[in-house]
Amino acid sequence: MELDQGTRQELLNLERRYWSAVQEKDGATATELSDDTCIVVGAQGVGEIGKEQLANMLGNSTYELERFNLEDVHMRKLSDGVVVVAYKVKESLVVDGKDVSLEAFDSSVWVRRNGDWVCALHTESPAGDPFGRR
Repeated sequence: MELDQGTRQELLNLERRYWSAVQEKDGATATELSDDTCIVVGAQGVGEIGKEQLANMLGNSTYELERFNLEDVHMRKLSDGVVVVAYKVKESLVVDGKDVSLEAFDSSVWVRRNGDWVCALHTESPAGDPFGRR
């Protein structure tokens, strides 16, 4: 299924807006862009997060996301109103008072609900050896 250029740009802007909300610890924007509930997958496991829990998590985060850059963005329309977005992200953070640089591969599933796109699933996999070797 073909994804038109306007929708591609809209979803890329929403993905960047979501990252900006994390950077600014803006729980209201993050919850506006999230499905209730949203499945999250990352190095700490698999879970589901509701809008209220997401807002609290952002407001109480102990790290600072200073910069982020999305690269090599891929999108695929699965059906009307369902699109997968995947990309490489470079993050500059401050964690426990120390500067940290992170490269990861992320994906989101965006679903059209009542005319708006919301993120129903987000994953992040830190870049590195696929077998976890250091």
